[in-house]
Amino acid sequence: MTELDLAAVRAFVAAVDEQQFSLAADLLGLSQQAVSKRIARLENQLGTTLFDRRRGGVTPTPAGARLLPHARALLALADTALAAVRDNPGPLRIAVLGERQAEMQSLRFYLDRHRGADTEIILSTAFHTSRDALLGGRADAAFARAHGGPRPLPEHIGAVAAYVDPLHLLVGKDHPLAGAAAVTLTELRRYTVWVPGAAVPSEWSDYYRDLSAHTGLAIDTRPRPAAFAHTDTSRGPAPIETLLDHIAASDTLATLSGDGVRAPWHPHIRRVPLVDPTPAYPHALLWDTTNTHPGLAPLIAHFRDTYNSDIAADCWIPPADRPLFLH
Repeated sequence: MTELDLAAVRAFVAAVDEQQFSLAADLLGLSQQAVSKRIARLENQLGTTLFDRRRGGVTPTPAGARLLPHARALLALADTALAAVRDNPGPLRIAVLGERQAEMQSLRFYLDRHRGADTEIILSTAFHTSRDALLGGRADAAFARAHGGPRPLPEHIGAVAAYVDPLHLLVGKDHPLAGAAAVTLTELRRYTVWVPGAAVPSEWSDYYRDLSAHTGLAIDTRPRPAAFAHTDTSRGPAPIETLLDHIAASDTLATLSGDGVRAPWHPHIRRVPLVDPTPAYPHALLWDTTNTHPGLAPLIAHFRDTYNSDIAADCWIPPADRPLFLH
């Protein structure tokens, strides 16, 4: 009987998530050669090729894609088993999308009031999301949508509504809507709404697809070479500073930003509220219900108690998220 090497399985999952052996090596604290050897050993054990090697990165073969969900589940089970027998479970690992996002601000509020909590913040990326970190065993909890994304959440993942973030319109000072006190979604249909970060298949690209279907907004997710000529976008969306520079210089483009997002200040950017209704992004707190980490219970209780449900009642939220957020 073939016994899988957990170290090789972990290298396989990291390579899928990072799309490059070198980046997987950085994530695991190994050399690229060590990652390559572990994956080669796993391929020999299974008698199949797990990756298509191409210039600039790797993608899983059909066999690799079939292995991936089982590999993630195996690693999560192994991490849970280790934590169960340790006297010290270690820090509570919480995954967030980024330091500027609303969920990071709400998490800081929690940590300021729980200064004794042993916590480690994991910043995710467009290609390796907070949900991926949770499902892959790298995080004990994650802020993300409970719906959407490339695959549904397993049944053992719990979720509570944590924060709804109303969206505002960002335009340049010369845009026709720059001086408006507020803009309805119907009025916005006449203009181009550019959200390049939603080009990557993810829970938030699904959100914007649902918003477009509901409102009729034309949401453009295509990259604009002129905007990002000097920016490497191969590992994800361009920095927000680059996006804002392009919006500020245009009299036709607009983009969307959450009210709780700490966007960099720009002298030529104008923020305009959206109304009738106000779209809002639903941030849930997700966790593995089989995880016994003692830091989970107070974290869950805090966000269950502080969820801004009064704001959610007047916002548009995708139908799939409403049962969790509009109860």
